Amino acid sequence: MMAKLSLAMTKEITIGGLSAEKPAGWIPLTETNCLILVGVTGVGKSTTVDALAQAGLSFSLLPNRRTITDHFMIRFLQKQANEPIVPISDRSARFDYTRRYREQFAGGMGHTIASLTINPQEITTNWLIFDGLRGQNEVQHAADVLPNAKFLVLEAPDTVRVQRLLGRNDAFDQMSGGASGTTDLAQFKRLFGDDGVQQLEALVDNGQVELETLMSKIAIVQKERENYDPFMAKMALRHDAPERTICVDTSELSAAEAAAYTLEKLNR
Repeated sequence: MMAKLSLAMTKEITIGGLSAEKPAGWIPLTETNCLILVGVTGVGKSTTVDALAQAGLSFSLLPNRRTITDHFMIRFLQKQANEPIVPISDRSARFDYTRRYREQFAGGMGHTIASLTINPQEITTNWLIFDGLRGQNEVQHAADVLPNAKFLVLEAPDTVRVQRLLGRNDAFDQMSGGASGTTDLAQFKRLFGDDGVQQLEALVDNGQVELETLMSKIAIVQKERENYDPFMAKMALRHDAPERTICVDTSELSAAEAAAYTLEKLNR
């Protein structure tokens, strides 16, 4: 989980600072300067945001994807279906809700963000940061309707992502069932490659992690791959918004290096 931001140039905006109802005087997010993080679970989005704060970027942090999903997507679908308005924590169930949302609004989270307005009293910094978008449909929609936005694409190999999930102890990282119901890591060579499978097998063999725990994290990565294609999202942004897109592999750059590179691109 992201540490509480405490530096003077940062601010966290609560969900109450946003609205889908367009109150009088509130400003559409489509008219603001947003830095939108693009990447799936475990690519280092929270760590990069912390590093940007340390590097001196003046920004306000919008409620993250999880919170926006809870308040503006899942609740919308629950009301529409006359379901109880209750929190949904299981990732598999959440993927089902977001899939249903995309069936109605092709832009998915990109559509949701573009439909929101913000209380102007909340805009006290140079940038609004949103964590984040995933998938080709989301970024294409956002690139089209958020003309002032810039996109920070964060990447990491799937093996690295699994290892980061194992180390961060986030209660949200749970999914009912295992990865395709198997405990044979060799079945995931297409996802991780031979070297990646060997690295993960070594974690179990060395007693660093229980196989069941490892499989639960693999299930998250696998399910995200079924719903979002990080490569296609990056390619879409490079095509639709090349001058507004910054790409960083967080397995090759430290958080500080990634932040410095991002600031350099933002200041051009």
